[in-house]
Amino acid sequence: MSLRFSAGRFSFVLAAVLSAVPACAADLVQVYREALSYDAQYAAARANAEAGREKLPQALAGLLPTIAATGNTFANDASFDTRINSLGINTNTSTRNRFNSNAYNVNLTQPLFRWQNFAQYGQSKLLVMQTEATFAQAGQDLILRVAQAYFDVLVAIENLRAVQANKTAIAQQLEQAKKNFEVGTATITDSYESQSRFDLATAQEIAADNELEVRRYALRVLIGRDPGELSRLKPKAVMEPPQPASMDPWVEAAERDSFVVQAQQAAAEAAGKAVEINRAGHYPTLDVVANYGQNNGPGQSGLGEIDTTTRQVGLQLNIPIFQGGAVNSRTREAIARRDAELATLAKEKRNSALGARQSYLGVVNGLAEIRALEAALVSSLSSLESNRLGYEVGVRINIDVLNAENQVYVTRRDLARARFNTLLAQLKLKAAVGSLAETDLEQINRLFEAP
Repeated sequence: MSLRFSAGRFSFVLAAVLSAVPACAADLVQVYREALSYDAQYAAARANAEAGREKLPQALAGLLPTIAATGNTFANDASFDTRINSLGINTNTSTRNRFNSNAYNVNLTQPLFRWQNFAQYGQSKLLVMQTEATFAQAGQDLILRVAQAYFDVLVAIENLRAVQANKTAIAQQLEQAKKNFEVGTATITDSYESQSRFDLATAQEIAADNELEVRRYALRVLIGRDPGELSRLKPKAVMEPPQPASMDPWVEAAERDSFVVQAQQAAAEAAGKAVEINRAGHYPTLDVVANYGQNNGPGQSGLGEIDTTTRQVGLQLNIPIFQGGAVNSRTREAIARRDAELATLAKEKRNSALGARQSYLGVVNGLAEIRALEAALVSSLSSLESNRLGYEVGVRINIDVLNAENQVYVTRRDLARARFNTLLAQLKLKAAVGSLAETDLEQINRLFEAP
C-alpha cells in the first residue's frame, strides 16, 4: 500500500491544524514592545532626540578652524586709446586686447579667543542633557500610556462580564417571578420589578459593550493592530506595598531625579549660559588667520602674463566698541528668560513632589481598598444567598434579591477597577522618581495569566 499525499493537501491540513490551536494571549510586555516600534508619539520623541543631540557638534564647530576657498576666471576685452604722444603730437592710435584672468584664494581662520563660542559649547552640553532627559520621560510616558490602555481594556471586559452576569441573574429571577405569579405565590409587582431591572441591565450591557470597543481601539492606536485576547490578572495576585514604605523618600527622589525636573534643570542652566553668551558681545575676539592666493593676468599694456602668489599668516583682533545698545538689550532679555526657566524649575519640582505623593497614596490606599472590596465581595455573596433563601421561604421579596445580586456584580467590578488602578499607581510612582523601566512591566506581567 503506497501513501500519496500532495503538497496542496498537506498545506490545507497544516492550516486547519494551526487554526485549531488557540492564539496566545498578548501580555503587557508584548504590547509594550509593539508600541515601541509603532507609536507615533514615541517616534516623534525619538526623532526630536536625534535632532537635539546635534547641538553639541554644531557648537564644537565654533572652536575649530574654518577653511574657505574662492576662485574666479574672467574673459577680458580691454581697449586703449592714445591721442597725445610724449612730444605732444596727437596720434589718435587705438589698441585692443583680449585676455583671460584667473585667481583663487584659500583662507583659514582659527579662533583663539571668542568667549561666546566657549559659552555656546558649554550650553550645547546642557541642551543635550535636556534632550536626553526629555526623551527618557517620553519612554516612561509610553510605558504609562500602554499600561493605561491595557488596563482600560481589562476593566471594560470585567465591567461587561459583570453586567452580563447581572442580566442573566435578573432574567432567571424574572422567569421565577412569572412562574410564582402564575401559581399565585407572588404578585404581579415582582414581575414588573424584575422586568424593569432586566431592561435596565440590557441598556447597561449595550453601554458596556460600546465602552469595550472604544478601549480596544485606543489600545490598537498604540500598537497598530487589534490586540486580540489579553492576559488577565490572576484572581489571587498579590500586590506588594511600595519600598521604602514611607512617603518622604519618594517625594525627595521625585524633586531630584524626575526626568521632568532633570530636563528643566538643564534648561535653566542653559538659559544661564545664554546670559553669558550675550554679554560676550562686548568682549574682543582674537583669531589666527592664514591666506594663500594666486592671480594670473596680463602684464602692463597687455604684454605677457604675470602670475602673482600671496601668502599671509597673522593675528586678527576685533574690538567691539558700540553696537547701538543691542548687546545690552539682548543680555537683559536673556536674564529675563533665565529667571523664567528658574521659576518653571521650581514649579516642576513642586509638581513632581505632588505627583509622587498622589501615586504613593494611590498605591497604599489602593491596597487597602482592594482588601476592603475583597471582604465586601464575600459579604455580598453571603447576603445574596441569604436573600435567595429568604425569598424562597417568603421572608424576602423579589426586590431584595435583585438588589443583592446587583451589589455582588457592582462589588466585583469595583474590585477589578481597584486592582488595576493600584497597579497603574505603582508604575506612576516609579515614573515620578525617574526609575520606571521595562523591568517594572515585566514584574507586573508576572501577575497575569492567559485567559
